[in-house]
Amino acid sequence: MSEEVTRLLKKAYQDEIETVMNYMTNSIVLDGVRAEEIKESLQQDIQEELGHAEQLGERLKQLDEAPPASADFEAHQLTLQPPEDTTDVLSVIEGVLEAEEDAIATYRALIDAAEEADDPVTEDLAVTLLADEEAHRSEFRGFRKEYAE
Repeated sequence: MSEEVTRLLKKAYQDEIETVMNYMTNSIVLDGVRAEEIKESLQQDIQEELGHAEQLGERLKQLDEAPPASADFEAHQLTLQPPEDTTDVLSVIEGVLEAEEDAIATYRALIDAAEEADDPVTEDLAVTLLADEEAHRSEFRGFRKEYAE
């Protein structure tokens, strides 16, 4: 088993858990009529991102590794912190896009590392999760266009 595959699986797991936390917080704190669609989308994405974390954790277990727990946690998603102005929906959209870009980069790196390590199961998982993250990014790019008008 590749140390790089393990490292990237753990990073992706932690990132998904952090995303769940931030999406949940933002879906609770955002205010205003224009925020409703974003809040609903975030609430739906919470379940999907949590599912991603579960799949990554299961894969780590299959590789005789444990997924990281809270003592191992280090926050990185500074742009996804709830805005001071709870009607600042655009800053949340931008934070989501940055988190999705990071996830996409991580899954692309994981695909490469898994291919190099001859680990087709991890590679397949990363391809599936990459597709989900690209779909989220596309949805939030659409939201950003609406808010830019």
